[in-house]
Amino acid sequence: MKLHEYQAKALFAEAGLPVPSGRVAETVDEAVAAAEALGYPVAVKAQVHAGGRGKAGGIRLVENAQDARSAAGAILGMMLKTAQTGGHGHVVSRVLIEQAQVIERELYLSILPDRSSASIMIIASTEGGMNIEEVAERAPEKIVRIRVNPLLGLQPFHLRQAAFGLGLAGAVFKSFIGLLQTLYQLVVERDLLLAEINPLAVTAGESLVLLDAKVEVDSTALFRQRDLADLYDPSEEDPLETEAKKHHLNYIRLDGNIGTMVNGAGLAMATMDIIKQAGGLPANFLDVGGGASADMIENGFRILLSDSSVSAILINIFGGILRCDVLAKGVIEAAGKVDLNLPVVVRMEGTNAREGRRILADSGLELITATDLQDAAEKISRIARQL
Repeated sequence: MKLHEYQAKALFAEAGLPVPSGRVAETVDEAVAAAEALGYPVAVKAQVHAGGRGKAGGIRLVENAQDARSAAGAILGMMLKTAQTGGHGHVVSRVLIEQAQVIERELYLSILPDRSSASIMIIASTEGGMNIEEVAERAPEKIVRIRVNPLLGLQPFHLRQAAFGLGLAGAVFKSFIGLLQTLYQLVVERDLLLAEINPLAVTAGESLVLLDAKVEVDSTALFRQRDLADLYDPSEEDPLETEAKKHHLNYIRLDGNIGTMVNGAGLAMATMDIIKQAGGLPANFLDVGGGASADMIENGFRILLSDSSVSAILINIFGGILRCDVLAKGVIEAAGKVDLNLPVVVRMEGTNAREGRRILADSGLELITATDLQDAAEKISRIARQL
C-alpha cells in the first residue's frame, strides 16, 4: 500500500527525521492560506502516487500569494501523467504546501527488501533529484548498494559504507549516520516495502532535509499497522482494482483487449505470456485463487465485463482446490446477471473438468472450448484481432 508524500513525511517526522514544514490543501483558498502561514517562498506539490511530478508540472516554486493562487489553481484538478502513472494519469485532489529550502547538494537514499539475496537493501547516490532513473542507466557506478542481513541488523560498517559512498564528512557525516539508523529502524518496525528519499538535501547550513518521501507498506502486515491502514486512499487506484479487492481477487489492469481469468498467479503469468506469443494483448491479470467460490468467479467475471477495453475473454482453469464444475456454475451465474456479448474461450483441466465442460455445454451460452492452453491462446488472439 502506497502513501502520499505528506503522509510519508508525517510518518518520518514522528520518528524524528528532518522534514520541511508543510500543510495539505484541497482548495485554492486553503493552499494560499497555508502558504501565507508558512511564509514565502514555498513549493506547491501535487499529491499523487507517482514519481516524476516535477517534470509533469506537478511541483511549482512560488514567491508570493498571487503565484501561489495561480499554481494551486493549475495543479488542483489536473490530470497528472508521468512515466509512472501510465496512460491513464491521476487527478490531483490535494496539494502539499511546503517551505522552500536553500539546497547545496541533492542526494538519493532508499531502503527496501532485496528478495534475491534475502536481505534489506540500502541504496544511495550522490546524484539525487529528478533524473535518478537515468543515473542508474547512464552511470551505475554512482549507485551505492549495501545489503543488510535482517537477522543481524544494521551494523556500524554499513553506516560508514553508505556515508563514505556519498562523500560525506564532518557534521553532515554525523547527521547522516543518525538519519540512516532511524530510517532503517522505521522500515523494520513499520513493515515498509519501500522508504525512498529523493532528494535528500544538504542545505547551505550543512544540515540534512528530506525534500521528498515515498513509502510503500506491506499490505499483508496492515493487521499490525492499523494506523497506516487508515491512510489507504482508494481514489489513487484503478476503480476495477479497488472493486476486485473487495471480493478478495488479485486483479491488475493492463493495456490490452483480451480479458483473462485464471486460478493461480503462476498460471496467470504463463497465460499472459502465451497470449503475447500468439499475437494477442492481455487486458488484465486476474487470479481468482485456488479456493475461489462461485461468488468470487461471478464477481471476477463481472469485473472483466466492466472493462470497456476488453473485447474477448479467455478463462483458463486448472482444477485442483477450485473444481472445474464450481467455475462453470460461477460463469453461468455471472452471464445470467450481466449482458454477455463478448466471445469467451474456455480451457479447463483437472478436478471435475468433464463435469464442468458438461455444465457449460448445457448452459446455452455461446462459449468456445479449447483443447489446451496453446489452442486457447491462439483462438482468443485470433478472435481479438478480428474485432
